[in-house]
Amino acid sequence: MNIPQHVAIILDGNGRWAKRRALPRTAGHKVGAGVFRTIATYCKDLGIEYLTVYAFSTENWKRPADEVVGLMDLFAKTMLAEVDGLDEENVRVRTIGDLSPLPAETREAFEEAWEQTRGNTGMTLVVAVNYGARQEILHAVDALRHQAALAAPEGAAELPELTEEMLERELYTADIPDPDLVIRTSGELRISNFLLWQIAYSEFYCTDVLWPDFNRYDLLRALLDFQGRDRRFGAVK
Repeated sequence: MNIPQHVAIILDGNGRWAKRRALPRTAGHKVGAGVFRTIATYCKDLGIEYLTVYAFSTENWKRPADEVVGLMDLFAKTMLAEVDGLDEENVRVRTIGDLSPLPAETREAFEEAWEQTRGNTGMTLVVAVNYGARQEILHAVDALRHQAALAAPEGAAELPELTEEMLERELYTADIPDPDLVIRTSGELRISNFLLWQIAYSEFYCTDVLWPDFNRYDLLRALLDFQGRDRRFGAVK
């Protein structure tokens, strides 16, 4: 079975799932958090080496304040509740994005998960939180510009020519392979500022299933679809 090395998932549809059941949006997020744990375990069992989940974007701060507060609380509680089990399964947990604006409790939960699991050698679970791909690229360019300024002779105005390799070293994902497969739930057909650089040659799979209803069989359908793709990376075969 041709298993992708890296699967990235845009978790979408929690709010609509709750609305269809006349429940608050936070109820959908809570159910979605449980699905996240189930899918992470299944990915590990299948031999997927990297799983990246898009949990909270830089644009999600525009949502109603009570929903944002609820999400931040849920992130903290989920990490604290799941980290021991993930650690026992040899899963390494890390984040990409800017954690500095997060509430202290949420930020510390992610940091503690990283510290506890950083030595693990199994699947790497990457949580994209307060993440935006445009901001990531700007951050990388700014880091390169700063490095060049420090290395340049005094008074030099021009920066050296940048290469793809130089930029990639400054991305949040510098030590992570690009996604082979990107899955988006809930029927949406957009990227939503997610890993714009890294998904240049990723395969896409979109499903109408809302994230709280997504299960291991839906994941298998995505993987089977992936296996039928002819990945040419721009070449002619």
